[in-house]
Amino acid sequence: MTIVETRAETRAITGGVDTHADMHVAAALDPIGGLLGVEEFPATPAGYARLLGWLGGFGTVCLVGIEGTGSYGAGLSRHVTAAGIRVVEVDRSDRQDRRRQGKSDPLDAVSAARAAQSGRARGAPKGRDGAVEAIRALMVARRGAIRERTRTINQARALVLTGPDDLRIRFARHTTAALVAGIASLRPRPGDVPGYATRVAVRELGRRAVFLDGQLERLDELIAPLVTARAPGLLALYGIGPHTAALLLIAAGDHPGRLRSEAAWAHLCGRPDPGIVRESNPPPAQPRWRPPGQPRPVADRVHPDGLRPGHPRLRRAAHGRREIQGRDHPLPEALRRPRGLPPPPPGRRLTLKSPGTA
Repeated sequence: MTIVETRAETRAITGGVDTHADMHVAAALDPIGGLLGVEEFPATPAGYARLLGWLGGFGTVCLVGIEGTGSYGAGLSRHVTAAGIRVVEVDRSDRQDRRRQGKSDPLDAVSAARAAQSGRARGAPKGRDGAVEAIRALMVARRGAIRERTRTINQARALVLTGPDDLRIRFARHTTAALVAGIASLRPRPGDVPGYATRVAVRELGRRAVFLDGQLERLDELIAPLVTARAPGLLALYGIGPHTAALLLIAAGDHPGRLRSEAAWAHLCGRPDPGIVRESNPPPAQPRWRPPGQPRPVADRVHPDGLRPGHPRLRRAAHGRREIQGRDHPLPEALRRPRGLPPPPPGRRLTLKSPGTA
């Protein structure tokens, strides 16, 4: 009995989890891919502990493949990583298995475990517990504020355009900043019901835009120091703003391997590495971007007066009109003559007669 228990404790177990909002379905595989069991656990800290304890009952848990580490599986991924177990992110279950066996939560959990064990899924999930996660949360609020501010200003312009004449004349050609400041300071007076309601609506939209402007300023005050502290040389190296740098940091995550060198940042930014000079592929002499109003540059041509000469055998002769002949061809000459038939006399011509004539 002791030998059996020792073997069970030393064998490597691979787990797979199909995550959901309320419940997670886990599957356990032995070292040769045999299915040991499938179980369901609640998506709570206590459920995470029960899931790890259930996997550990089959042996030593070495690897866990989790679906949705950026959404439903974020909490479980952090819990398993904190326990010292390697976690890989599984994108989706195998299409062939879903085609043959159908789709279900246990099958998805088994597929996640097999993907992790075979190496098909090898990407490490984002930590979501450092400075980059703080930047991501602030950027979510900032993007929402920008979208709402744009929607608010468009609604205000539409109401001004279709509103009373004095309101349209006053704010028709204002810039965005002047429009927001002007409509936020309106003081409508009761009178005409539609005009009064329009002025009140425009004023409230202006105040909402002012509130969103203040919200954006407060978020920027928090985002800029975090970006500078996380990647000090990023802003100066590529000449980008803190918001673009924040998006790059979110894409890279907290993995130190993705931030290991300038070449890694260049690959993430889609730009050439500034530390490498490629002599075989020099940069273009003229930039691709052309300022507005500047004429398009004309490429140098070796033969400006005509087309480039081609091979003499590929050149076609110039089409010319055939010379007008003085007389018509005799009909026997136009037809195919059999062999041995002598040609007609030079001055003789064949005349055709219509049927019925002598």
